[in-house]
Amino acid sequence: MPEGDILKRAAAHLNQALAGRRITYCLLRWPSLGGTDLTGQTVEAVSAYGKHVLMRLDSGYTFRSHLRMDGLWLIEPAVDGRPGPASRAQTWNSRAVLANESWVGIGHRLGMADLIRTHDLPYLIGHLGPDVMADQFDPDLAAQRVLDQGQRGIGATLLDQRVVAGIGTIYMAETLFEWRVRPDRPTKDVPDVPGLLAHARQLLRRSAAARTPTATGVTIRGRTSLVHGRLHQPCRRCGTPIAVMRVGQAPLDRPAFYCPTCQPD
Repeated sequence: MPEGDILKRAAAHLNQALAGRRITYCLLRWPSLGGTDLTGQTVEAVSAYGKHVLMRLDSGYTFRSHLRMDGLWLIEPAVDGRPGPASRAQTWNSRAVLANESWVGIGHRLGMADLIRTHDLPYLIGHLGPDVMADQFDPDLAAQRVLDQGQRGIGATLLDQRVVAGIGTIYMAETLFEWRVRPDRPTKDVPDVPGLLAHARQLLRRSAAARTPTATGVTIRGRTSLVHGRLHQPCRRCGTPIAVMRVGQAPLDRPAFYCPTCQPD
């Protein structure tokens, strides 16, 4: 599932292409949005919260999309305010296509899409924890929500968007590796939780600013993570083969990669 860095990058690109411009072409392929036409409305801003992309419109509504496991937004040049030949082939399996005089935003494989009144947004995302990518994120305040999970494993806690939003399997694993904490350690026993959250935020924001997603700051293929996705490969710190465990309750459990030597407990 896309994590906070991917959502931040997607929202920033959409905001650059669509914000401040009037929608000249709209195609929404979603059951609850049948017949909905946003043509003529102006996109005021595009932002991300957790794993939601929020496109605020001047009509007082917000178009919300969620990427789920494999969704993505593409930006292509428009031709006369519509998808041009280069992007038309991209629209056939898309869930949302929004164009202005210059650009086309194409939402592929979106896991969720709806149109809600902007003033109702707090009711929609109010169940989520603090967004680790937000400019105003306070790791000290968020740490209390994490510590309230008590005996629950820290890996499952960090993945719970109701506790803190924006961290997925990659940055859960990478953060815990650098913190030398096993993913199944009880949350209450994890040292310096504010520092841990601040570090996760640092990794995510660095990746969001990079050319391609990276948990290490290196964009060379095969060097973008320290533990995630590296099962049985040697730990970059000590050489021990990387292991994996499942965290969370089935069927929503997720893989958590770790080094048995560097993360003994």
